[in-house]
Amino acid sequence: MSDIELIDSHCHLIFENFKKDIDDVVLRLRSRGVKKLVHACCELTEIPKLKKISHQYNEIYYSVGLHPLEAKKWEPSSIVHLKRSAQEDKRVVAIGELGLDFFKSENKTQQIDALLPQMELAYELELPVIIHCRDAANEMIEICNDLSIKGKCPQGVLHCWTGTPKEMNKFLDLGFYISFSGIVTFPKAHEIHECAKIVPNDKYLIETDSPFLAPVPFRGKRNEPAFVESVANFIADLRSTDLSTIAKESSKNAEDLFKFDLIS
Repeated sequence: MSDIELIDSHCHLIFENFKKDIDDVVLRLRSRGVKKLVHACCELTEIPKLKKISHQYNEIYYSVGLHPLEAKKWEPSSIVHLKRSAQEDKRVVAIGELGLDFFKSENKTQQIDALLPQMELAYELELPVIIHCRDAANEMIEICNDLSIKGKCPQGVLHCWTGTPKEMNKFLDLGFYISFSGIVTFPKAHEIHECAKIVPNDKYLIETDSPFLAPVPFRGKRNEPAFVESVANFIADLRSTDLSTIAKESSKNAEDLFKFDLIS
């Protein structure tokens, strides 16, 4: 049993490839000191499953939202569904995963039409947002800037960070947190390494994004929350510190953002 306490700030465990061994996955994350995790939501049909798993395992909290690559599924009634889901269960700690993805899809208008109401809902409910942003940093920064000028930009985190230090600093200036996944352990991820070195102590989280993006030394395997320790270890080396410090800082930051302690 690990004496280090970690928080996996972003994962997906209701996918088919966890169906047969979810109990073992939870046992392994407990053995590695993962005390809490945030299960991100990709589409509204996942919400009943997320609610069930979060009440089944005490470590699991979750978000509700629509992923940008699912933007075509956004309907006028979606916001009502999301609001009700967020309000009826105290284990909902965020809105998302929302955002923009112009790497895999070019339906920019459709994505923005799904993004803005979710951002507004998060601000209204005083919940943070979990932002997915791929090949769309400038557009996302512009949207957040506009909301900030209006005094209506929610808190949140840029999950699975893959941007540049310059882009990171713009999001930091807007008050966002930056979350590092297993990608930070990849040898050629030089700009992400630099971001992990310079991000402020009180502004970073760690995540697995399970079952995707397993960190070194688990490349090629199904990722799982227990592997978040490898992400923390790598960042500790980048920042010339130790695992205990990274675990303590990243966990405090996750607690500050998601406010797990307010859930009874």
